[in-house]
Amino acid sequence: MERGPTYEEECMKASVEKWDGSFGDGLVPTAGTLTAGQRYTSACICPGGSLTTAAMALSDADVQKQIKHMMAFIEQEANEKAEEIDAKAEEEFNIEKGRLVQTQRLKIMEYYEKKEKQIEQQKKIQMSNLMNQARLKVLKARDDMISEMLNEARQRLANIAKDPARYSTLIDGLILQGFYQLLEPKVTIRCRKQDIPLVQASIQKNIPIYKAAVKNNLEVRIDQDNFLSPDVSGGIEIYNGDGKIKVSNTLESRLDLMAQQVGNAHLIILSFLFHTL
Repeated sequence: MERGPTYEEECMKASVEKWDGSFGDGLVPTAGTLTAGQRYTSACICPGGSLTTAAMALSDADVQKQIKHMMAFIEQEANEKAEEIDAKAEEEFNIEKGRLVQTQRLKIMEYYEKKEKQIEQQKKIQMSNLMNQARLKVLKARDDMISEMLNEARQRLANIAKDPARYSTLIDGLILQGFYQLLEPKVTIRCRKQDIPLVQASIQKNIPIYKAAVKNNLEVRIDQDNFLSPDVSGGIEIYNGDGKIKVSNTLESRLDLMAQQVGNAHLIILSFLFHTL
């Protein structure tokens, strides 16, 4: 007749079945698992309160397995946490790096934009200086040319008075122009001493022309006490009645006036050219 399990064997079996349900191979501890102390006290206790040797030996082996599982789990959790921290740190690093790169890029762009503006300003200043230098050179060349022409013309003025026909026509024009410029009822003419006969003839010729043009009478007197300087090449000076207003129509003054008009014309042309460059 086959023997049935003893009471102790039943308790051991029940203990092993209960332990496998909580700490089986490959299981991770849960909220319902027992603590290390409970593993020893939760072994099958017989009704008499005695703990079997087989149950205690089985509990020690499972405890070692569970400790290994717990250590593996903790290590895995630590690795995952470390990876999470590394990923977050990498993300923050990339964000900060991008911010710094963008900030430095903006600073570099601002620096070179400022440099570019400075260079443009320097170019404008340099161009303005070059234009001014060129303008001064042109003006000097113009003045030199005009001075040369004036010197040559002054040397030729004396030859004009030596041609009676040409000089007579010139005196007629200068006297009539003086009449029109003053528009006075009484005038005094000052000339070279040797030109008195020529001036007298011109006065007689021009008074009727003036009267017909302005519809007024004109009294003309030649200054017999004061004559033009011997250095004057020719022409006249004409004064109003009280001598306060003078029109200088000597050959030298007319030449100076012509030179001034030529100079002003050159200035206008040069100004136009420089402003259109």
